[in-house]
Amino acid sequence: MTTSALLRGLLLASAALTAPSALAAASNETPAPVQGAQPDATAPQDSGEIVVTAQRRTEAAKDVPVAVTAIGGEKLDVLNSSGLDIRFLSARTPSLQIESSFGRTFPRFYIRGLGNTDFDPNAAQPVSVVYDNVALENPMLKAFPAFDLARVEVLRGPQGTLFGRNTPAGVVKLESQRPTNQYEAKGSVSWATYNTVNADLALNAPLGGGFSLRVSGLVQHRDNWVVNDSTSAQSVANRKLEGYTDRAGRVQLAYTNGDFNALVNVHGRDLEGTPRVFRAGLFQQGSNNFSAGFDPKHVKLDGYTSQWLEQWGGSVQLDYHFDGIGTLYSITAYERAKVQSTGDVDGGDSYTYPLPALGLNNASRDSNTGGITQPKEFSQELRFATDQFGAFRGQAGLYYFDQNLDYSEYGYPLGGGAQNQNIGHVNINENFGVFASGEYKATDALTLRAGVRYSHDRKNDVITGFGPLTTGLTLPIQTKVKGEAVTWDASATYALTPDVNVYARFATGYLGPAIQDRVTFGSVPTTAGKQFTKSAEAGIKGAFPAKGLNYALTGYWYRTDNLQLTAVGGASNSTRLLSADHVNGYGVEAEFSYRPVRGLDLTASGSYNFTQIRDPKLAVGVCGALCTVTDPTTTIGGQRVALIDGNRLPQAPRFVLNATARYGVPLANGGEVYAYTDWAYRSEINYFLYEAKEFRGRSLVEGGVRIGYRAPEGYEVAAFARNILNQIRAQSAIDFNNLTGMINEPRIIGGEIRFHF
Repeated sequence: MTTSALLRGLLLASAALTAPSALAAASNETPAPVQGAQPDATAPQDSGEIVVTAQRRTEAAKDVPVAVTAIGGEKLDVLNSSGLDIRFLSARTPSLQIESSFGRTFPRFYIRGLGNTDFDPNAAQPVSVVYDNVALENPMLKAFPAFDLARVEVLRGPQGTLFGRNTPAGVVKLESQRPTNQYEAKGSVSWATYNTVNADLALNAPLGGGFSLRVSGLVQHRDNWVVNDSTSAQSVANRKLEGYTDRAGRVQLAYTNGDFNALVNVHGRDLEGTPRVFRAGLFQQGSNNFSAGFDPKHVKLDGYTSQWLEQWGGSVQLDYHFDGIGTLYSITAYERAKVQSTGDVDGGDSYTYPLPALGLNNASRDSNTGGITQPKEFSQELRFATDQFGAFRGQAGLYYFDQNLDYSEYGYPLGGGAQNQNIGHVNINENFGVFASGEYKATDALTLRAGVRYSHDRKNDVITGFGPLTTGLTLPIQTKVKGEAVTWDASATYALTPDVNVYARFATGYLGPAIQDRVTFGSVPTTAGKQFTKSAEAGIKGAFPAKGLNYALTGYWYRTDNLQLTAVGGASNSTRLLSADHVNGYGVEAEFSYRPVRGLDLTASGSYNFTQIRDPKLAVGVCGALCTVTDPTTTIGGQRVALIDGNRLPQAPRFVLNATARYGVPLANGGEVYAYTDWAYRSEINYFLYEAKEFRGRSLVEGGVRIGYRAPEGYEVAAFARNILNQIRAQSAIDFNNLTGMINEPRIIGGEIRFHF
């Protein structure tokens, strides 16, 4: 089935019904029993206890020796409103940061400060995104929209045993609602500022004979709300920018027959829009304040600005239970996408080099680049989970992953015209893993767990094409790397009372070897060996469902050796891989939810995250646009460089805080009037490996408010606002040109209708 055919079918179904997605709040509704292939499809029950699948089994969160946050029910619906993409999760759980320089097509994840700021399509990230039990490796596949979800889980710290390589920072795990044995229809439609439309629909039906079907879809739209004021005669940029139409759909067919379960999942996405808007001269020289005249709704660009994405994939998940022995699971998956993105990277329409003056829309050089990226990923996992044998139960399995990544780099002369660069890359990545873990209940109060995994990676990269290359390079160029690692974890959980546990966990994580294959602007292919993380954490977790109280407090420490860093930009706009000797990180994370009185629900969480790069010899090139570097500098090979020993990691805020409050008043007719508010804060961040006054991101507070009425008939109407303070902050930057930056989403105000029956 093609992506377009799938989406047409889903949109026709959507047209037949109008409105709302009400993912049942775990505390208010009990979903029907789930059919399908994985035990982790079981949704949280109405006991008020938080349920997670962090260990590939469904367990109470307080019993899992991992720092994990689960978001579901109404909270997930509220946060994932107003046309937002996966970045809506940023700062909504402890230690989590998400940003993008590609808009809706290339999210970059950071947990406890560990992440990767590299914008190359072949960049490996230390945070894995697992969607419906399938690990998505390429960043552009990780952007698949979040809709019709049972829950989102954020696992913090290395997850190298059960989730494999490229998880030394953690895992973001998304679980769709699965087909059930009951008829169900739910959906939502909202309209808001800038003609922002968010509409979703899910239909579920039992088909008989053990079969059930669930069809769900999403349509998101926003008008172009940024005006391009360029009067340059050479301008080929769109006159309006930052709009999008994003459509996605998913069809799931489940089958159950005794001890056998099967689930077929087919999904697709189609996005049309414009790339992220780069704003030349956004920062005042000598500070991180915006330049005089800055207006979020206006820019001046002259280069090509276009973006579209087509994505589809599928999985077959099977399980069979052998009575008295255990369950065998098989997950076979294939994902692919085709993404075109071309942006005016310099962010302006006037050029002077060297720069005699700074300010909005002025750049030192024209840079209009883009390309087409086509990742294809196949994965196969076989896993056997034993039944409980006395005090023991375990899991073991095999995993295979194969990625074929083709992407091109296009370049254009000033003012558009015929391409003057077309450099092609073919990157092949193969990974094999074998793993085992076990759990032993030593006493009624003490539970011990341990696991181990062997991983092997091979990568092969070939570069061809034409264009202005770095001096001394000729194409084709081939680069190969390989690496292997053994990762493990060990933990102990002790029940102080039936409601309160303490735990300690030691774990390691592995990021495979990397290839950076840029060959323009002075860059040459570079490689980095495997990255290895050692981590320790301990905490206390409590769950008092009868009182509506859950809490968790965790302290952690990690050391990552041979840290893979990407130095991007600088005066020559080059890109190269670096390996820092190590980075240290430590911090504290806390979570709390409470229902003090009937109708009032409160949640709060936060983290303190300290990171520090340790390598006295490590130096990186600094900005070429008169920024104010605060690190010690020296000159190497005629280039000014900064010594970054002691710096924090980029995109790593020290503090992340968030809170929600909901108050509902029951009505005589069985309905409810309610108010809901949510707030998130992250402290200042550094955009790059080196530190400069202009590239220190200011702290950000984003809040939301929702007021609504729930009718006993199953529908709901509400008014809402996102980023209600309209606080605009730069989220990232480009340093090779004139203090160029990118900003967050503006305030969105609208109304919504939901139904669920």
